This record gives sequence, C-alpha cells and structure tokens, in this order.
Amino acid sequence: MAEFSSTAKPAVRPQNPNFSSGPCAKRPGFTLAALECAMLGRSHRAKGPKAKLAEVITRSKEILGMPADWRLGIVPASDTGAVEMALWSLLGARPVDVLAHESFSEAWATDVVKQLKLADARVIKVAYGQLPDVTQIDFSHDVVLAWNGTTSGVRFPNGDFIPAEREGLVIADSTSAAFAMELPWEKLDVVTWSWQKVLGGEGAHGMLALSPRAVERLLTYKPAWPLPKIFRLTSGGKLSEGIFVGETINTPSMLCVEDALDGLRWAESVGGLKGLIARSNANLKAVADWVEGNERVRFLAETPQTRSNTSICLAIAAPWFTKLDAEAQAKAAKAVASLLEKENVALDAGAYRDAPPGLRIWGGATVETANITALLPWIDYAIDTVANEF
Repeated sequence: MAEFSSTAKPAVRPQNPNFSSGPCAKRPGFTLAALECAMLGRSHRAKGPKAKLAEVITRSKEILGMPADWRLGIVPASDTGAVEMALWSLLGARPVDVLAHESFSEAWATDVVKQLKLADARVIKVAYGQLPDVTQIDFSHDVVLAWNGTTSGVRFPNGDFIPAEREGLVIADSTSAAFAMELPWEKLDVVTWSWQKVLGGEGAHGMLALSPRAVERLLTYKPAWPLPKIFRLTSGGKLSEGIFVGETINTPSMLCVEDALDGLRWAESVGGLKGLIARSNANLKAVADWVEGNERVRFLAETPQTRSNTSICLAIAAPWFTKLDAEAQAKAAKAVASLLEKENVALDAGAYRDAPPGLRIWGGATVETANITALLPWIDYAIDTVANEF
C-alpha cells in the first residue's frame, strides 16, 4: 500500500498545550502567587473565609447578569453535585421530559428513570452532533437538559423554544456554557455549573442557581424519597438561606475559593461576560476557518448555529479514516491524540470516552486564540502521520 503523503511537522507550537475540557486551562498569566491571600487553616464558617465564599457568589451573579431575585449557592461535588441536588429535590411533582444528546444529559436521564424511578418520565434522545426535537417537549412537564453538550460540542443557540409562561421547571446543566454564552434567565429555573470550566478554576465545587419558581417548588413540594444531607436545600419547611450567602453545606477548599476569586477578577478585567464570550467566539472562529475546506476533519455538531464555543468537538473525516471499521477508527483517533500529546502541543484533547472517535479542543475564555491557531496545523500533521499506520 502506498504511503500517505504527510504534511511537514509545524515549526510553531502552542505556548500553552492545555486544551482539556475540565479542569480547563488556567487564565492567561496565572501563577501560584495569585493564591497567596488564601485563608488556609481557617474555618470556612469564620467571618473572613465566609466573606470570601459570599464574594464568589456576588461576583458570579454580577458577571453573569443573573436576575436579582435568583439565589446562587456554592454546593458540593462540582456541577454533578449541583445537578443531582436539583433532580433529587425538585423532580416528582410533575411529569418530566429529559433531553439527552450527549453523555452527561444521558446520565441525567438514567438518574431520572433508573434511580428516581419516575414512571411519568420521557427521554427525548438523539445522536451525538444533534439537538433533540424541541417541538416534542411538553412544558407542562419539568424539563431537564444540558445547555451545552460538553462531550458533543452541541449547544442550544437560544431559548426561543422555551415559553415564558410554562407550568413546569426547566433545569439546565450549564457547566460548559456559563461565562461563555448568553443564558436566557427568564426561560430557565435551575442553572448549574462548576468552577473548573470557563474560568479555569479547580474541581469539586459546584454552583446552583435557583429562580423564584424553583424556590417555590422547594417550599411547596416534598419528594417521596429521603434526601441525604448534602442534597438538602430546606429545613423545617423553610429555605436554607445560608447556602446562598456563603454558608456551605460541607467544608469547601479555601485554596480553591481563592482561585475562583482570581478567575472572577480576571473575568472582570477582560470585559465581563461580553469579553468572555468574545474570547470564546474567537477561538471557535479560528477552528471554523481551519475546518472549512479541510478534508481531514469536520465538526461533530451538524448545524453551525449549534456549535459550541467551548467544548469544540471534531470528527476525523479523512477518507482513509472513514473507511476503517469502528474498532480501527477508535484506535486511530487515540493515536492522533497520543501523537499531539507526545509532541506536547495538545494535552487531553481526545474525544470523551462515550463520544464518537475524534478530538475535543477546549475553546473557553482562558484559552488564547494564538494557541488554538498554533495547534491546528499540528492536528493536520498528526492525522496525516497516523494515516501511515492504518
């Protein structure tokens, strides 16, 4: 078999090869000196540490433009913990529709159907690269969705499909959307994310935002199942207001809190939400310009308007690759990601384990567009080089 004609090894390397989709790249210029004011060895319930926790909440609300009547709290176990708290605390009062278009939204569907065992649940599922048919949603039901598919690179372009007047609650896992996309707060009731995504924070801490409608549900509905301590948002029939002013349910890392504050201050320095969105959009555009006319790759997202500007997922489209069987495609895609890592130009850039074989490049605001631009010729090189092995 003739050897595939390989591109030359590029001369320029990304200055920062961290393209992981979580934990994500630290903000430009970050050093450990940014954490010198961390209140280590202190109780998180003391006045100073509690003030820092409250500052994370207030700065986050301000940057995101969250409505004043929403509540925002810091909760355990990253975005997963925040979503689970919402599902276990709020669902069961109405039928529920779960939109599943990638691995995490599929996990929420599993929770609803197999763990909570809600008999009146519907799962509206589609393949990676697509969004569910929103005309199938019954908004008299509660609705669970992922605003941006971290493992598929597909996002909802807007909230026009959600009626302002609706009976059910809309619970939106927004972990790779918050701080990089406009969220239609008036169309949502629960929004969750973690520190480890767009602002490059550390893991294990989640954020849970509740609309007045969600709070009303908490106060008027009691689930049929027991709730563990870290899921409880009410006490004695009243909302646990302390959670939303920095009184966390369990012990947070004050080192991570200081890091989160550093990320929020940086976000303010680059123009707040508009600046963050612009940075992420520039990264997506750089990739889109490269993909156009490139026979090696395509976006996993089938419709341009649904392409994520954070978790940018690519399928390998080279003719030699598409002719392989599924097992060989998986091996070839891993070989491409391994070569990028060996060359130290893209770390942790392989597709998510449940996603179709390919690459996933984090394009959130902490990633400099110059690093994206430097990476792209290396992907061409890696695909052409791996072709010789297959």
